[in-house]
Amino acid sequence: MGNSQKKAPGHGEGGGPHSQPGTPGYKRSHGNNTANSKEVQGKSPAVNGTLPAGKSQDEPQGSGPAHSGTAGASCNLDAPCGALPPPLARLKNEGNMLFKNGQFGDALEKYTQAIDGCIEAGIDSPEDLCILYSNRAACYLKDGNSADCIQDCTRALELRPFSLKPLLRRAMAYETMERYRKAYADYKTVLQIDISVQAAHDSVHRITKMLIEQDGPDWREKLPEIPKVPLSAQQHRKDEPSAEVLQARAARAEQEKARKAEVRFTLLKQEGNDAVKNGQFQGAVDKYSECLAIRPNECAIYTNRALCYLKLEGFAEAKHDCDSALQIEPNNKKAFYRRALAHKGLKDYLSASTDLQEVLQLDLNVQEAEQELETVTSLLRESLLANSQGEVSLPTRDKN
Repeated sequence: MGNSQKKAPGHGEGGGPHSQPGTPGYKRSHGNNTANSKEVQGKSPAVNGTLPAGKSQDEPQGSGPAHSGTAGASCNLDAPCGALPPPLARLKNEGNMLFKNGQFGDALEKYTQAIDGCIEAGIDSPEDLCILYSNRAACYLKDGNSADCIQDCTRALELRPFSLKPLLRRAMAYETMERYRKAYADYKTVLQIDISVQAAHDSVHRITKMLIEQDGPDWREKLPEIPKVPLSAQQHRKDEPSAEVLQARAARAEQEKARKAEVRFTLLKQEGNDAVKNGQFQGAVDKYSECLAIRPNECAIYTNRALCYLKLEGFAEAKHDCDSALQIEPNNKKAFYRRALAHKGLKDYLSASTDLQEVLQLDLNVQEAEQELETVTSLLRESLLANSQGEVSLPTRDKN
């Protein structure tokens, strides 16, 4: 089978796929080891729309038909399995039975023996070998050995590209190891193969939040390349989505859009605040303006931008922003105070005085407002005096 058949030494918890009893790194599991498994978010998602009724994603691929009897003998261990010869088919069936009974370590040994047998016999059956690697990966995933799970899933995908179960299991292992970008890429590939896999939808939604927090608004640029799945590998291509599915997609799209906008708004606001601290008022104006394009009813952004306009001596613009803020919050002290400063800059001392009195009616302890009121009152008196002294009487004409 070429390089894809060669078993490299394993890594991570539990030793390599070819570790044998008595060799370094070998770890045998007995019984039900689900308590030790690091499953994604504490649950193993089902693969909707891709498995026959009555089966779940946790079941190994190629399970044999059920026969009457006890749980320990409920499988036909001699059932044929693809192109595998009877001894190897029995090993696979034994592994499937052990997996179903929660004996993941013992199942892993059976799958390993079957894989080794295929390689030694030179069996040319990529499909059967792919299933064996994928089933052994499921054992590793159950035992919390994400590294070897990823290795086996990758080998399975080399044998049969775009096989759904290895992709899904590898995505879960990547997520368990917090390798969120690779997990995202695999989940998105799964959805190209079968859009109905709800577990992949849920995981993409969850990981997107983590990547936004981790990498910021440009998180998509840091993703690995997501392969384009050929039509021949896609499932349910001809199925028309139901109205409920379309509605759910639209709702998810709206949620995604709102989440992106919220992240963008928060980032822009912080950048604006940082620019103000650094005295870069025009840059801050630009950032706050972008914020308002996203959320036009955010009162604090109007008062923040008004402050920047005051620093830039754009008094008319500052007044306009304070007017907008007061329409949203009629008792906003900052808006009244900064509008007073804008009126002062425009030499409308009477309006400035009125706004400062509003501030003091809302809070008598605003010392800046008291000081500004004294200054504005003085300027108002000077203005009125100058106007009165500037009045000139018209000369009277002599009557002839």
